[in-house]
Amino acid sequence: MIPNLNIVPFVSVDHMMKLVLTIGVERFLVELAAYIEDDFGRWELFDKTPRVASHSAEGVIELMPTSDGEVYGFKYVNGHPKNMREGRQTVTAFGMLADVHNGYPVLLSEMTILTALRTASMSALAAKYLAPRGSTCMALIGNGAQAEFQALAFKALLGVDKLRLHDIDPSATRKCMRNLAGLGFDMTACATAQEAVEGAEIITTVTADKQYATILTDNMVGSGVHINAVGGDCPGKTELHRDILLRSDIFVEYPPQTRIEGEIQQLAPDHAVTELWQVMSGAVRGRRDAGQITLFDSVGFAIEDFSALRYVRDQLQSTGLYQELDMLADPDEPRDLFGMLLRAAKQG
Repeated sequence: MIPNLNIVPFVSVDHMMKLVLTIGVERFLVELAAYIEDDFGRWELFDKTPRVASHSAEGVIELMPTSDGEVYGFKYVNGHPKNMREGRQTVTAFGMLADVHNGYPVLLSEMTILTALRTASMSALAAKYLAPRGSTCMALIGNGAQAEFQALAFKALLGVDKLRLHDIDPSATRKCMRNLAGLGFDMTACATAQEAVEGAEIITTVTADKQYATILTDNMVGSGVHINAVGGDCPGKTELHRDILLRSDIFVEYPPQTRIEGEIQQLAPDHAVTELWQVMSGAVRGRRDAGQITLFDSVGFAIEDFSALRYVRDQLQSTGLYQELDMLADPDEPRDLFGMLLRAAKQG
């Protein structure tokens, strides 16, 4: 796309927003889900490792790398719940793709917005295989920065158009309802999580506190529902009571990572779980019957970010929504890097 070896296409926040709006949010979510599904179909080709995490009392900073043997990708991402009180995002991110054969970066992109989109696409994609067929009503508990993306992904991929919303901060629920107004939802603000789950076929929990929490208790979860547990994504941070896990069929992205970070950190290390890629491939059944409780223990995995970056890169040539970043040294003779400095001194 860019012939100059020193130039890397860079997708800024401004360009990402324009890209999403040009494509359309729901179409973006659907197409991104298709890229994730495609890469999950190539699961065994990828390098896989739990993300590298640096924890502190305030939050976590993580690197999420993977490669399919042709392209390498990584994401830098943080999670700092206290940031909201300081007027900052809880989660920020950026990512890169590189050519495995020469090591040169081929894309640098913001991923704060893109992570919200890919998380929502992954949730809805999992629910396509696990949620009760024909589900239209979802409880959405936690109405912060991720909530609208989740709602739109479930609408676009599954046809969910009824939302029962709850947050411990009522202003978050009001914000969510305001942002989703006119987008085809029948929304109900609920005073408690218990009220929110009443009549819901899908329950999505997407809260941010970095602690062991009990957003759902066992008595709140009836037979036949699908739970999309998004908020628990690092050691010591969960949302569901352990008894719910014991009643559920649990589906995960990558067990070595989810056992450290997900809801299943509450269970024995050998507790049976099913990998989603196996369900998508048809090797293992997802939802078997109407009474089954399915749980997607979502923590986010590097292959999903790889898919998101790959999708964005594929949109750049037709949209032109990127800028050229002079990022790589490109001396006239590859061994003469110092000479490049000397020539720059003469030009200056």
